[in-house]
Amino acid sequence: MNQFKVSALKYRPISFDEVVGQDIITTTLNKAIENNQLAKSLLFCGPRGVGKTTCARILAKKINNFNSSNNNHSYNIFELDAASNNSVEDIRNLTEQVRVPPQIGNFKVFIIDEAHMLTTSAFNAFLKTLEEPPSHAIFILATTEKNKIIPTILSRCQIYDFKRIKIKDIVMVLESVSKKQNISFEVDALNLIAEKADGALRDALTLFDQLLISCTNNLTLENVSKNLNVISNNIYFDLTDEILKKNIPGILIKIENIVELGYDLYDLISGMNNHFRNLLLCSETDTDSLFEFSESFKDKYSNYSSKIKSNMFLDSLDILTESELNYNKTKNKRILVELTFMKLASLDYSEKKKKIIPTSYYKNFDPNKIDIMNSKNVNQDFLSETHDYFEKKNTEKQTFEKKRFSKFSLSSVFEKNDISIKNLNSESVSKINHEFSSSDLQKSWKKLIKEKSKLGEKNIASILRLGKPLLKGNSLIKFEVPSESIKNELDNIKSDLLFFFTNELKNEKIKIDFKLNEKIIIKKAYTFEEKYKKLYEINPKIDKLKKEFGLD
Repeated sequence: MNQFKVSALKYRPISFDEVVGQDIITTTLNKAIENNQLAKSLLFCGPRGVGKTTCARILAKKINNFNSSNNNHSYNIFELDAASNNSVEDIRNLTEQVRVPPQIGNFKVFIIDEAHMLTTSAFNAFLKTLEEPPSHAIFILATTEKNKIIPTILSRCQIYDFKRIKIKDIVMVLESVSKKQNISFEVDALNLIAEKADGALRDALTLFDQLLISCTNNLTLENVSKNLNVISNNIYFDLTDEILKKNIPGILIKIENIVELGYDLYDLISGMNNHFRNLLLCSETDTDSLFEFSESFKDKYSNYSSKIKSNMFLDSLDILTESELNYNKTKNKRILVELTFMKLASLDYSEKKKKIIPTSYYKNFDPNKIDIMNSKNVNQDFLSETHDYFEKKNTEKQTFEKKRFSKFSLSSVFEKNDISIKNLNSESVSKINHEFSSSDLQKSWKKLIKEKSKLGEKNIASILRLGKPLLKGNSLIKFEVPSESIKNELDNIKSDLLFFFTNELKNEKIKIDFKLNEKIIIKKAYTFEEKYKKLYEINPKIDKLKKEFGLD
């Protein structure tokens, strides 16, 4: 039995030209080597399976001019797995090796994989060597979690951020491997593998090897989706059809079929969310470049997106995202998912959608004036019911308008005095300009205090009782208050007070001025002790009376 070699190792790149999806980094490293500007300490960071360790090995071979057939590179390249060798003692052993110059080639390259796993003490022990390494030593640290590397290490390294590999680049590699191994495949199946790999080429090749066993060297979309337990895009398209048809029973049946196939409902919601995002991207020529799938899928998404109104994209994404967030909070997840899809099917963007009827229409509505009421082709029972309904609504509206006034405002003042705001034009205002006396002002002031008390605004009523208003000239009302806070409180309701006096005194030129006068003494309610002391000052004999009768 021949030993099997996994595709991730079998097809591992041996030069920068073969590295996929990291063009900027490979170009930069090539130029640094050519111009003799390569730093002594490098940090390669990024997601798993994107080529960090591979690029480190290629770099180590290239600076020593080793080719793929040269086995002497093992004497110059040292790899340390920091996940299992993360102590201070391991770093000391490494620094001892650094002192010895290379036997073959120009540089010794030390690759420290999973560098974030080193302890803080190990990092500190490594600082001096990393800052001032020998001329023949180069350090390459590789990590998936840059945030766990201490700042003093980061400041001593050139940092290269590796990015996730695009789906189309992964598909290109899978196609090449499939052709080399004479494996039949569907491009859509390779797309699904690439999507499942989530930007990691190594993961994609691992899944590829696994699927070759179960699918017997025939990678179809149906076989791949079943073996990976991934919902295929065809299911999402079928659900989209039912949503556009507003066929809720059909949607519920398809969800039942998805559950019977063993798919997770959360994956259904999450996948549908991505599906509508892809439809949105393909709906505009400016954003279709963001679509990561193959051209065949792109054409399919473009055709479907033309059937959907633009408003639906945003509303659908909003509904699906909200459902995704609430999924783990609910006990009955099946109902949540079904309700989500029923909401999607209930979205209505028809041009014949009913318009919202303004409230003013009901207020002045008279069914007898509508021509349709006298039409012989209309069901008279329906018209009678409609007539009664609107009459009832008008009655309720009028009753509500009478009861809803809670405080002074322009609308309440005019409504109470049968003055329509709509008819309050410049001519009617000019007529409200009667002269009034100081006694008229005092009467209105007392009326205002009573009104405020009835409305439950006892604090305002108490403030208004602190003094009497003064009339200056023909229309200026002055009122003195003892503190800045009280003045601010009155200023907040100044507009309401102006409307009140404008209506009461029939003069729209009225102005109100609140002045601060700290000499005003605020009258406070006496306590029982204060009352007793006051009575004792007037007549000391009251103390004797208290003792004789045993009063408290």
